[in-house]
Amino acid sequence: KELVILEDEMKNVSDNVLIATNDGSYGKKGLVTDILQELINNKEKIDLVVAVGPVVMMKAVSDLTKKYNIKTIVSLNAIMIDATGMCGGCRVKVGDETKFSCVDGPDFDGHLVDFEGLMTRLSAYKDKEQESLEYCRLNKKIEESKNG
Repeated sequence: KELVILEDEMKNVSDNVLIATNDGSYGKKGLVTDILQELINNKEKIDLVVAVGPVVMMKAVSDLTKKYNIKTIVSLNAIMIDATGMCGGCRVKVGDETKFSCVDGPDFDGHLVDFEGLMTRLSAYKDKEQESLEYCRLNKKIEESKNG
């Protein structure tokens, strides 16, 4: 539950807020796409889906809603370095256009985002991220052993 943010604010502006957690510790157990598919199967009227979270989740939601022609907005969490678009770190293809999520977004039509390209770009830093994480863990252990 501590990772769920803005729940009250979303309830204030939405007809219905549904929460899913993988382990069922809060909300419904399962994936957000499970809840969404259930709503679709129950013929619920869905005007808009807003997906915010991991890119792979936003892709799965967009893939599902596209089949049913449900408008879907995704908020891209691409790497943003300079917030001006100059570095190109947040570049993403949306439809036939190249966009920069830091200046053109971060919200885009989920049915037009090239998620495959985005996921490839985001994975480019995976090794460096892992190195940094290990470095931080090692430094923490060193500090703990000095103080301990």
